[in-house]
Amino acid sequence: MADGYMLEARGLTRRYAGFTALNNVSFALREGEIRGLIGSNGAGKSTCMDVLTGRGKNPIGTVRLGGEDISKLSQRERRAKGLSRSFQKTSIFPDLTIREQVRLAARNAELDNSEEVISELALSSIADRLASDVSYGDQRRVDLALALVGRPKLLLLDEPAAGLTVEESLSMARMLRDLSERWKLTVMLVEHDMEVIFAICDRLTVLHLGEVLTEGDPESVRSNPEVIRAYLGSSFA
Repeated sequence: MADGYMLEARGLTRRYAGFTALNNVSFALREGEIRGLIGSNGAGKSTCMDVLTGRGKNPIGTVRLGGEDISKLSQRERRAKGLSRSFQKTSIFPDLTIREQVRLAARNAELDNSEEVISELALSSIADRLASDVSYGDQRRVDLALALVGRPKLLLLDEPAAGLTVEESLSMARMLRDLSERWKLTVMLVEHDMEVIFAICDRLTVLHLGEVLTEGDPESVRSNPEVIRAYLGSSFA
């Protein structure tokens, strides 16, 4: 792994009909790091996640996973290499039990760790219930479980705390931190809940109008005048 980096993104650019949604964005994550990707609506966060996972056509730039160039690989091929993603909206099947869904996800994984994932995310007591019959907070944990099947090297999370209570959000943050440390799991998450961001992240990358505004540890980013100006009236101010 070159220089200890699990993920290296260099010069990521994405244009839509003349509009530049992402402009020459670069960053690198070390193995086991939890990185927050933050910014206002339209800053380029979701576009960045799409480019990293191989969604969309003709992006510019290089993506390396564990030192290997995966820029030309499909979404499925990147998943097989160890890059997993969960989305803001739940992707569960309401008419399947939680155990059935996790096992289904494990069919395409090189490693079937479905029972381990169910246990780690405290889903054992409800594993045989239909997903439609459990709380929204539990459904979000199921989403996370589906992304963790196969023990990926890199986990990309798009607002994992969306719709959760403060208590549920912080509980998920602690769970992610624990898994990252024990599984050497590298995580990048897009999140608007600043309590989660500052509770869990080692470093932050701030996007603004499709470009990297700044990068650093949470406290330095929080006190950065440029960040405060860019998010005037938000929880940064």
